[in-house]
Amino acid sequence: MKLRVIFALLGFALCSFAARQEKLVSPNGNIRLEVTVDRQLTFSVFYGQEQILKDCPLALQAGSHTFGLNPRLSGSKRSRVDETIRPVVPLKFTEIHNSANQLTLSFNGGISVDFRAYDNGIAYRFAINKGRGQTDIISEDLGLNLPATFIAHISKTRSFNTSYEHPYTHISTADYNPGDEITHLPILLQSPEGTKVLFSESDVRDYPHMFLKPADGNGFSACFPKSPETWEPRGDRSWKVTKERDCIARTDARRTLPWRFAVIGDDAAIAGNQMEVILGGKCELDDTSWIRPGKVNWDWWNHWTVWDVDFESGINNDTYKYIIDCASKYGIEYILLDEGWNKRVQDPFTTRDEIDVKELVEYGAGRNVGVILWLSWLTVEQHMDLIPYYAKMGVKGLKVDFMDHSDQWMVNYYEKIARECARNHLLVDFHGSFKPAGLEQRLPNVISYEGVLGMENGGRCKPENSIWLPFMRNAVGPMDFTPGSMQSAQPEDNRGSGSLPMGCGTRAYQMALYICFESGLQMLADSPTRYLREDECTRFIASVPTTWDETRILVAKAGDCYVVAKRKGKRWFVGAITGDRPQDIDISLDFLTGNAHLTGFQDGRNAHRIAVDYKRMEQDVTPQDKLHLHLVRNGGWCGRIE
Repeated sequence: MKLRVIFALLGFALCSFAARQEKLVSPNGNIRLEVTVDRQLTFSVFYGQEQILKDCPLALQAGSHTFGLNPRLSGSKRSRVDETIRPVVPLKFTEIHNSANQLTLSFNGGISVDFRAYDNGIAYRFAINKGRGQTDIISEDLGLNLPATFIAHISKTRSFNTSYEHPYTHISTADYNPGDEITHLPILLQSPEGTKVLFSESDVRDYPHMFLKPADGNGFSACFPKSPETWEPRGDRSWKVTKERDCIARTDARRTLPWRFAVIGDDAAIAGNQMEVILGGKCELDDTSWIRPGKVNWDWWNHWTVWDVDFESGINNDTYKYIIDCASKYGIEYILLDEGWNKRVQDPFTTRDEIDVKELVEYGAGRNVGVILWLSWLTVEQHMDLIPYYAKMGVKGLKVDFMDHSDQWMVNYYEKIARECARNHLLVDFHGSFKPAGLEQRLPNVISYEGVLGMENGGRCKPENSIWLPFMRNAVGPMDFTPGSMQSAQPEDNRGSGSLPMGCGTRAYQMALYICFESGLQMLADSPTRYLREDECTRFIASVPTTWDETRILVAKAGDCYVVAKRKGKRWFVGAITGDRPQDIDISLDFLTGNAHLTGFQDGRNAHRIAVDYKRMEQDVTPQDKLHLHLVRNGGWCGRIE
């Protein structure tokens, strides 16, 4: 009898440690997620019959409790996510269907993990329930283990202090070894069979952004900046952390942590995804009627250069009134006063003698043009009273610059500024910034982010790198790229800077970027004088919306070419761009509902050498028609159909 009891107890103990596997399948059945609870918590992902991720370990140390080794499962629950999301600032669709199957696993120690399987990917997040008050998240671990050698498209950085403006590196995961530079998110992976995987995160609140480092073997592992405890300013726009906590976050003891997601599919699925939006959280503002996306005449890239005028151009009210007049002529919603309008960066209240912000605000208001002000993040941090001061004056938004960090303190800084600006009905455009990770969904007055190797980088910004943006950086949210060069140049000829800058890519390419790239604020980076001289191109750019009702990816080849059709009301816009190789592309117009008229701009006969060469064309079109697009190297095509 005693032996039977002993064997029964032993059998119970062995069963309690036996591996348990849970399977989660996407609504259409094409993506399968397998979660294994054994000595570690791991997950694997399958796309059809192809394995994408293999035995990826998850672990979390919250307070004194380390979860991940020998986890004790206490419960599981399955549920269905089925809702319609209507973004305040719709960059692709006015309505987004959020549909997924969810598995929640609960473990001893107050830890649970939510897994979701979507038709186009998977997502997971930790949740903690450690009682009241706060707890320290000492570490969060993820191993992205690949079943074979993939190609990784990443943006390397030497440290967590980064501008997020490095060109993409394209490398075999077999050659990305421990000790190499880390990468920030998003990353894009390509399997041996050609399947693409976009990995990033959303709903990052009171928590640092994730970075990845090369792992032993074939894959990546997560790493995070430590949580700053004290810091001191350095100069007028930077800081030095003087003391770090021994944790990555000190945060609420009862909360969900950020979603990590992987979009899986072909190139079109990657470019068309809305995962960052649907996982970002609900809008927290009761009134969003004052949030007005639009385009901006920008001063900094062209160095305040205007000519054929009877005043001296520069940082002065006469120049800005000229810029406002240009914006008003074309229906551009805003102008931006970038760095230089105040006497000292640290003092946001004392302007240059030649600048009167209030006068410019009033002048612009009479012409339906709003004013946005540039400020360093440190200046805003040290003078939070500037927000209600300039809001009361009638300023419409702030461009906040040079954060260059994504630790917990800086993530909270973004939210603090966004909330205070929302209270005062100000838009926020973050520069020197990390990628979008959900804040702009909860506080949609966050209208855009930089965090991209954009055109302000001059000759470093080449189409061979920018052609990846629809599949990487812009695939996870709004991107302030600052397009619109009228002095277009092929990369080998781009020698312009300062007062007469040049932008890489053909004229048609620069115009197509307004359709292909997505941002709640779209800059017109060139001189207003150039825009006035190039009237037919400027009128087309001005007609392109910044928000959209519907998006259709027509052709998508990451690193090669991108063609997209977008609808606003009854008008469709088509944009096409390529990298450093010419393209001949045929597209169908079957998305039209009836006969229409097309106005288009294409690369000129000599645009492969003389990038400003373009040709304007018009024709009647029907849903049965096909268009042949010829794009020269670093070229483009754009059209409006109405």
